Amino acid sequence: MTDQPKPCACCTEELDEEQLYLALDEVLAEYRTKPGGLIPVLQIAQGLFGYLPEAVLKHVARGMDKPYSEVAGVVSFYSFFSTQPRGKHVIRVCLGTACYVRGGKQVLDALKRELAIDVGDTTEDQQFSLEVARCFGACGLAPAIMVNEDVHQRVKPARIRQVLGPYHEKKTAEVTS
Repeated sequence: MTDQPKPCACCTEELDEEQLYLALDEVLAEYRTKPGGLIPVLQIAQGLFGYLPEAVLKHVARGMDKPYSEVAGVVSFYSFFSTQPRGKHVIRVCLGTACYVRGGKQVLDALKRELAIDVGDTTEDQQFSLEVARCFGACGLAPAIMVNEDVHQRVKPARIRQVLGPYHEKKTAEVTS
């Protein structure tokens, strides 16, 4: 597998690899000497590339004059960062106490079956990535999941297809005569 970065799914204009690295270099120049600048640089880099492959982490480490181990450690510590390409839609299942007790694990299992992926994976069509979270602040309406920034409450395993329906891309193109 190649370690070549790809732009995130939200970008309307595809940039080539050289343009992405030039944009990252501008960010590195701005944040290089700022205390606490590593996390904003990583957030922006992930926005540019869609995820943080090893080549980007090494570039950030050199640009911030930090050891690679420090940069990789920050990325592995924070769940927001991903070293694997994410799908167009990121699904986060809450497994905090209230959600877990009210069926969050069963909701997660239903999503795994429906999408045929495990936690941390992305569907083959690059539409969905599955993650686990600890709390969305919707404990009274548990179990909850987030699809992108949309919170879905009182989710039932039997309703997973209905919840995901609006997020599926149309499989067939409409033909006009």
